[in-house]
Amino acid sequence: MENSGVPLAAMSDFRVFAPAPVQGLISLPPGESHHLVTVNRARTGDTVVAFDGRGTEWTCELADARKAGATLRVTATHTRAPLPCAITLAQALPKGGVMDDIVRHATELGAARIVPLATERTQVHLDGDRSDKKTEKWRTAALEAAKQCGNPFLPEIDAVQPLAAWLAGEVVATAQLKLVASLHPGAQSLRAVIAAFRAQHGRAPASAVWMVGPEGDFSPAEMAAAQAAGFVPVTLGPLVLRCDTAATAAISVLTYETQAAN
Repeated sequence: MENSGVPLAAMSDFRVFAPAPVQGLISLPPGESHHLVTVNRARTGDTVVAFDGRGTEWTCELADARKAGATLRVTATHTRAPLPCAITLAQALPKGGVMDDIVRHATELGAARIVPLATERTQVHLDGDRSDKKTEKWRTAALEAAKQCGNPFLPEIDAVQPLAAWLAGEVVATAQLKLVASLHPGAQSLRAVIAAFRAQHGRAPASAVWMVGPEGDFSPAEMAAAQAAGFVPVTLGPLVLRCDTAATAAISVLTYETQAAN
């Protein structure tokens, strides 16, 4: 049964990340089962919305409320379209737990990918197991944010990468629009950059990358390397923003401008 009206997220207090149904049933893994039944106290017969992180949601009835292996019975399916512009946030690693908040906010705003960057002025250095554990923590934060806000899409979250290597990689090479937040003289407004892109291509960009620097911003050499890779310096206003504020503002404004341009 296909539902194309009210978003399924509005129909239930319970949301779970789940695999695709088999013969109309979804078998939840232990972690999702525990969270649904023990933490959220869902009971047999309750309505639950399951989603796959790629835009598909299922309205379900909780058929079996086992804490280690709950089962959902699908009653309706809804597929939601992604945002018209797939946004990658390339964020230089900030101090403390700020990156956790950035990941949550980026997920709530619909970012398609998040790339943590190691830069010259990055004060947090992650190697080996620490990097892997942090990446998994950020993926968990993204999942929690998606459940909370009703986003059926989960962003890809890459491992921490050195800036120079990332600038030479595929994500940058294939992005239609490349932007770097900047307070330097000559930085353009995002509206002007979008208008110039549309004038040249006859449409709004379908993919974009936003680079946001660490505390202290990118070094002059890093800004030069970004511009050499095709990034356009864009202003977020006259005030000096914290990196988490800058990341949230950057995605919000870009989402608005690209939707308005379509």
